[in-house]
Amino acid sequence: MSNMIERIVNAERVEDLITVFGSFDENIKRIEEALGVTIVNRGTELKVSGDAEAADKAARTLEGLLSLAAKGETIDEQRVRYLITLVQEGNDALVAKMAKDVVCITAKGKPIKAKTVGQQDYMKAIQSNTVTIGVGPAGTGKTYLAVAAAVAAFRERTVNRIILTRPAVEAGERLGFLPGDLQNKVDPYLRPLYDALYDMLGAETFQKYQERGSIEVAPLAYMRGRTLDDSFIILDEAQNTTREQMKMFLTRLGFGSKIVITGDVTQIDLPDDKISGLKDAVRVLEGVKDIAVCKLTSADVVRHALVQQIINAYERAEKKREEQKSGRNQPGAQRKKS
Repeated sequence: MSNMIERIVNAERVEDLITVFGSFDENIKRIEEALGVTIVNRGTELKVSGDAEAADKAARTLEGLLSLAAKGETIDEQRVRYLITLVQEGNDALVAKMAKDVVCITAKGKPIKAKTVGQQDYMKAIQSNTVTIGVGPAGTGKTYLAVAAAVAAFRERTVNRIILTRPAVEAGERLGFLPGDLQNKVDPYLRPLYDALYDMLGAETFQKYQERGSIEVAPLAYMRGRTLDDSFIILDEAQNTTREQMKMFLTRLGFGSKIVITGDVTQIDLPDDKISGLKDAVRVLEGVKDIAVCKLTSADVVRHALVQQIINAYERAEKKREEQKSGRNQPGAQRKKS
């Protein structure tokens, strides 16, 4: 071990320390494990010992967690992991940004907030642009946060309607095989959107708004030929739109409306010869004024820790495949005996 040092971190309030420690001191153990340090608590003082760099990082992580706790933020496993990542990357100045504005309060009174800097940038983009495209892997909160922003805008009466839509080409299923009338056939596709709305509004309020036509959940095909004014429109699972569908959807935009498009370009269920409308839109619209493209990554995953690792493993495999493919397609690749 290189030179061992001790760092002292002071907490202003014992309550904040208790929050930072977590049940059975799990958060402290997590920091000790990740950074290879020892953390001892005396009164409102935390003593960090380890090699210089590690102790410094641990102290900065603790300071960040204490500042979040002082602002009334909950400290959970995801928070601790994320903070350690920020400190490792030297981005811990961003921690202050994490005690953020509440996007929306759920039916049960739970505040919904962006939990990572990536999610925060996404929320800011939605606020300040007419069209926002959120691209990223599963579990990054793309859809959920977009629905929260829609409900907030609806409650503030900046829009009169919320329209949620997704293309109906999920994972190789065909609509014809599902039982029931059209509404029943489409509902399973739209389930995640309903779930988010139930969460935020409660089932009764949701039903009331739906009957009034203030909230509409419909497959993308229903959007053709309509102009949508004063609406907050979310297109979910947009990686499964074709180029034509995406253009059709984007041109529905009416006055006083906002569009959020979400999707994951690694989960395209279209036939191989079809280009994803989402991939295409990101390329075509990059740099257009009043359109923001937000790219979320596995660092923004707010589900189980394992989800992050799964995404990273798939990304590595995909990269390898691409490299092999481009290796095969290079001129002269045939001549070399592999």
